[in-house]
Amino acid sequence: MDTTESGARELDQGDPGYRDRFAIPPAEGGAYPEAAYFAGNSLGLQPLAVREELLEDLDDWARLGVEGHLGARRPWLPYHSLLTGTAARLVGALPSETVIMNSLTINLHLLMVSFYRPEGERTKIVIEDSAFPSDSYAVRSQARFHGLDPDSAVVRLDAAEIPDFLDSEGNTVALVLLGGVNYLTGELLDIPAITAAGQAVGAVVGWDLAHAVGNVPLRLHAWGPDFAAWCSYKYLNSGPGAVAGAFVHERHLGDARLPRFEGWWSTEEATRFDMAPVSRPPSTVEAWQVSNPPILAMSPVRTSLRIFDEIGMDKLRARSIRLTGYLEKLLDEIVPGRPITVLTPREPEHRGCQLSLRVPDADEVSRRLRFDHGVYTDARKPDVVRIAPVPLYSTYHDCWRAANAVATVIGEVA
Repeated sequence: MDTTESGARELDQGDPGYRDRFAIPPAEGGAYPEAAYFAGNSLGLQPLAVREELLEDLDDWARLGVEGHLGARRPWLPYHSLLTGTAARLVGALPSETVIMNSLTINLHLLMVSFYRPEGERTKIVIEDSAFPSDSYAVRSQARFHGLDPDSAVVRLDAAEIPDFLDSEGNTVALVLLGGVNYLTGELLDIPAITAAGQAVGAVVGWDLAHAVGNVPLRLHAWGPDFAAWCSYKYLNSGPGAVAGAFVHERHLGDARLPRFEGWWSTEEATRFDMAPVSRPPSTVEAWQVSNPPILAMSPVRTSLRIFDEIGMDKLRARSIRLTGYLEKLLDEIVPGRPITVLTPREPEHRGCQLSLRVPDADEVSRRLRFDHGVYTDARKPDVVRIAPVPLYSTYHDCWRAANAVATVIGEVA
């Protein structure tokens, strides 16, 4: 393998990606003016088109005031529907199953109101032992809300342990709620197989797709989970705290037996301004909406989703496999014998674009990578540094910079 800088440049000539569509931060150290940005699994970069399109929405507010609800270039009343088609295609769902709303954990709570219904011996919630803390807090609070002891109701398992647990204890499981791609290790779980296994024992199955959406292809309608939710500020590049998304499979849509929290936007659009005291929810996932959408926050999501729609997730996934594989080989060849371990599975089909490295001091390694070499990563205490070559804007030269910087920094810190 050619591990030289010129070799990385040649690969970029033949496989250039879409870096010119994004604002790349300046490097704060090192020999290059732009950062090698590998923190898209925490916050994606800003698409250049966002500024102009967001200003258009601001201008309509200035020009029209309240009349913008119906008279804006992109009318505000149905604005969320402008995102539905592109979001549905991205996650492999029907438009009726897909909605952009709220934030990730709010959506998980709204969905668990409907789908976590403990009864009799079927009370347990299965999550990953290394689940993102917010998911852990959410399911524990749901168990407590139902009068259960979260220490016994919430079962934490390694992904490999889940099938055997479902076989032996499936009659006690009310909900399986897992991350599609584990935030810490970068492992891509077998979403269709786990979904089928959970449902076969009578459990409801939901997915947190925060680290999967925009990272790996998804086929939610075909795979058949009961529900899913995701955020939009990581691989979807929609800005800090961006509006999130939710999915409910069509077999549940219009089911009046499901309890839901309701509000202004939970009733059907055609009669919303009849101001009736009783909601008339539509037979779509929009019945799970509560509040009217934040237009100015939705604008960047709309811009970003259009990029994915234009390029296609399958094409991005193919480039992701090439790019991440290149970084992995560089680390193998440039950093041999150093005190690092790659936690992420080696098989491309079992991971997204993230490589998680176990290092001696994650905070110090990540700090030096950024300020001494202009390489943005992120640290998860005490000893994991995550490096995500995002296929939209990362380059082979970025990967070359990262591998060489890791070799240098590890040699200094170890």
